[in-house]
Amino acid sequence: MRELFKSTADRLFGDLVTPALMESTRHGDWPGAFWESVEAAGFSTASAPEALGGTGSPWNDLYVIVHAAGRYNVPAPLPEALMANWLLGQAKLECVAGPLSFAADSTLTMQNGRVTGKLADVPFGRHVTHVVALLSQGGSSSVVLLHTDHAFALKKRLNIAGESRDDLLFSDAAPIAYAALPQGMPADLLLLGGALLRSAQIAGALETVLEMTSRYATERSQFGRPISGFQAIQHQLAVLAEHAAAATVAAEAAFALSGDAPAVLPIMSAKVVASEAASLAAGIAHAVHGAIGVTDEHALHFTTQRLWSWRSEFGSPTFWAQRLGREVCKAGAAQFWPAMARGEFGRGVAMEGAQP
Repeated sequence: MRELFKSTADRLFGDLVTPALMESTRHGDWPGAFWESVEAAGFSTASAPEALGGTGSPWNDLYVIVHAAGRYNVPAPLPEALMANWLLGQAKLECVAGPLSFAADSTLTMQNGRVTGKLADVPFGRHVTHVVALLSQGGSSSVVLLHTDHAFALKKRLNIAGESRDDLLFSDAAPIAYAALPQGMPADLLLLGGALLRSAQIAGALETVLEMTSRYATERSQFGRPISGFQAIQHQLAVLAEHAAAATVAAEAAFALSGDAPAVLPIMSAKVVASEAASLAAGIAHAVHGAIGVTDEHALHFTTQRLWSWRSEFGSPTFWAQRLGREVCKAGAAQFWPAMARGEFGRGVAMEGAQP
């Protein structure tokens, strides 16, 4: 299934995510025809169990879809739909085939079966029909599926790349579905899930940046030879390739180790590695491209603006590095290496009061 996902995603995104589409969506417009193709391919529901309308694909297989979404700058909430439908599946709820997103930052409360509160920074919130969030009551967490038409207010915002990151406000709204999560899930499950998604998207975007920058260095000539022949440029390209590879390995490991619950330590590590690589890679890419890389006519900015946005979404590298350090220190010196070898640091642990 993984190879089928990869070949289909490369073909679909390669054909449909064109510079014209990117330009038309850079200010928050919705690519309706493209999303219909995504749904027709079965991507958005692939994470849900077969019995609930999906294909039951594990995160190890879904990695190639999320990675491709980053590599091709997919201007739609495909990664978010995968995470939301996976969460619905964990709560034994039917998947949603239409435009779907989730909110990691939620202040929802429930009374008499109706919810009130705010969902902040919802990816593509103005365009999706449904949104998933977590609601904590009595020491347990439940999944809430809401229709965006039931929000009484929508505060529109864009990230640096022009992607919608909106606030949805609900008051006494009836949820479409509501069910408890299995025991043992971390309270900040959607924050971890978002970090997992962004690490893979960054890894995919870094691959694009590396390809574009390497190609430009062989095409651009200075002083009678391609700039790729200069040692300084070669060094920069080597550093870029090194960080792109590190982000890919870290992100893929986090996906491979995540099953019915998130692999917390690998996810924290992957988000730190990918976010730090995003900052460095964007700087190198624009340094090598020079002035042409910041023009509207060149495609580089579509990817680097996403790198700048994604590196801080669902927790900055500083936030995750601090949390990672706390989890490691909790085990004590005697347990450091045994726990590291078993991958147990941070598994299923939520930091009380932690904010990204």
